[in-house]
Amino acid sequence: MSDYDDGIERYDVTPILESRYFILPASAALVGLFIGAVRGSRLASLRFLAENAHRPPKTIRGWYLYNKTKNYKRMAAGLLSGGKDGAKLGATALVWVGIEDGLGRCGKPFDDLKEVGAGVGTAGAFSVVYRLPWRTGSRALLLGSMMGGGMGFLRWAREYLSSVRDA
Repeated sequence: MSDYDDGIERYDVTPILESRYFILPASAALVGLFIGAVRGSRLASLRFLAENAHRPPKTIRGWYLYNKTKNYKRMAAGLLSGGKDGAKLGATALVWVGIEDGLGRCGKPFDDLKEVGAGVGTAGAFSVVYRLPWRTGSRALLLGSMMGGGMGFLRWAREYLSSVRDA
């Protein structure tokens, strides 16, 4: 069961969970980190400019310190915002994966609709957490069902093409 030669049998989690259940939340968190860092940095730069527009520096040393301070504030705000957005997007992907895996384990009738259920469940959880109004929440549920339907179609197409290739 193990590739190690030390005689200790190690537990392998891969038969229980598919590897994409680890990869999807991690990659979503990484994408959220980059997007949040860019957005937070840009917002901090504009905020610093607005706060200091009434007193622009007059000397070369002043401009150096102005840009140095602005860049430090941009980096700090970008890292903070990136961490927050990465955690939010990673948690959302973890909810998606959890619902999809749970529906896949329920059996045959749910296994065919696990992507749609994951999309609707994630949109519902998102609507409840952010307290969206009914109209916006219903749009989120519709978008979640469309995304889940698209994912289900892609899974069906992959299975169909692999069966055609094997035949």
